Amino acid sequence: MTYTSISLCSKALLKIGASTITSFEEGTAEAEVAANLYPCIRDGLLSAYPWSFAVAQAKLPRLETCPLADYDFAYQLPNDFLRIVSAGFGSKGRGIEYRIVEDRLHTNLNGINLTYIYRPDENIFPAYFCEALINKLAFEFCIPLTESSSRAEFLNKLAEASISRARSIDAQQSTPSCFEDFSLVEVRQ
Repeated sequence: MTYTSISLCSKALLKIGASTITSFEEGTAEAEVAANLYPCIRDGLLSAYPWSFAVAQAKLPRLETCPLADYDFAYQLPNDFLRIVSAGFGSKGRGIEYRIVEDRLHTNLNGINLTYIYRPDENIFPAYFCEALINKLAFEFCIPLTESSSRAEFLNKLAEASISRARSIDAQQSTPSCFEDFSLVEVRQ
């Protein structure tokens, strides 16, 4: 199934017993709440975990201006950047020292590989993430639209459980991480 921001919000509204929407601009209370809360909730959930479908890699363009202090080079972060996962140099995707300042990455190395969380289109969200997002939206929409704190509490528990389940499913999308440099293992070899 292909999801859109409107369909995700409508499914969340149904969960709280509210009317669905066909547009964020339709002038109803449901549309106003969805339009104002959806972008922040979506980005917050995307940023909270390195979802496999929302991880991208890029070689960053170096900026002409240098940082004022601490580092030698500044690199422009991508426009769709939400959060950094790691930064590397050469053929590595991680392992360098850096700092994020405004919309730039500062480091002492020339040439950076960035692994980051970006904001993908809703039509590529997998079903397990959509379920978690819908439940999170239902929880966030509940108080402004129903003023029921007991229902909101129930929806919060449902959202947390579905987010945990989605993270577990997503974690199975790649090879598990292992220790690369661990002194106790090196001593035994």
